[in-house]
Amino acid sequence: MPSRSPTPGSQTSLREANRVRIVESLKHHGHLTQVELAGFTGLSPATVSNIVKELAASGVLNTSVTSRSGRRATEVTLARNLGLVAGLHFSSRHLRVAISDVSKTIVAENHVPLALDHRHDRELDRATLLLSDMLESVNASFTDLLGIGIGLPAPVDAATGRLATGGLLRGWEHVSISEAMAQRVNVPVFVDHEANLGGLAEARSGSARGSRDAAYIQVGHTISAGLIINGAIYRGTSGKAGQIGHITIDENGPICRCGSRGCLDTLAGGPALLELFRDDPGIQRLRDLLLRAESGDASSRRVIADAGRHVGIAAASLSNLFDPELLVIGGELARAGETLLAPLRHALDRSALAGPRGVPMVVQGELGDRAEVLGCLALAIENVGLGADVRPPR
Repeated sequence: MPSRSPTPGSQTSLREANRVRIVESLKHHGHLTQVELAGFTGLSPATVSNIVKELAASGVLNTSVTSRSGRRATEVTLARNLGLVAGLHFSSRHLRVAISDVSKTIVAENHVPLALDHRHDRELDRATLLLSDMLESVNASFTDLLGIGIGLPAPVDAATGRLATGGLLRGWEHVSISEAMAQRVNVPVFVDHEANLGGLAEARSGSARGSRDAAYIQVGHTISAGLIINGAIYRGTSGKAGQIGHITIDENGPICRCGSRGCLDTLAGGPALLELFRDDPGIQRLRDLLLRAESGDASSRRVIADAGRHVGIAAASLSNLFDPELLVIGGELARAGETLLAPLRHALDRSALAGPRGVPMVVQGELGDRAEVLGCLALAIENVGLGADVRPPR
């Protein structure tokens, strides 16, 4: 598909938008007939037929003849090379799953909500069933998978596949997640902290691409960082590197789940922000807070700005220790844009030691809430020796 951006409202722009609708429908539903594609996309059968022919000729789609209700039909799937990898991102509140082929094209993607205190056994079973359905939708099975990358909202010891510290993700402790998942699917499994994987994705195909030394700061339900040194993720001795959510901001502050007082998480993490609106039934999740702030609500904007200031103080400490050239801000709260980033930059300017080029540049992540699952795919690909650059389809 063309990579340049057509003029908005032009015939080329409309055709590009129609292509995207067809590809997205196939990504979520797997194989569809042209008639079903017309129904899902709202496009005319003639438009679908023309675009399918064009994309099949360019190698984006595969077509085959099938029979539905006794009638001949053309079935359409996303093209894929032999060999697939999967990514499973278990965040605090969602499971996002993606499957990509060895040419780094995502062929299926889905996400489902998770209970706040989810457990490894139940969710790995659930992920296995979901992944099985998604593989079936692209006419594949677990035997086609070369590897699976898993991201978790807690630091992971790569040597054991277990959580590197207790108290941060109850229900997932004292078990090798890589082994537990591998037993379910008979496929090699690789596990890492979600911020490391978000950083890996942004370094390969996002805002940090081309940077040798950078940090990806994930700001959402929890706060953490993925450190990129010489173009590779630095995990530390046991996987705990980058846990800036547990930098002490206020020694007399609230008790943190890690057992300390006044950690950054207790002041700027999602639960701390939502607690400020506990009497407001309209703000139950971070997305509610973001929508309220986007509408211009002063209280919501102030809470997000204060969170940005706290993150900026912690980012200054990280910068003084690590000296990165770039800070990429991701996670759910990054959707607030400059409401979060402007006070973050101000706090960084005040507290970080400036070098010849000043303090590190602060930018918003390019990959949004898909960064971590793209990082899961990159983790699997790099560990099975297929390359590093996983990109979402345009």
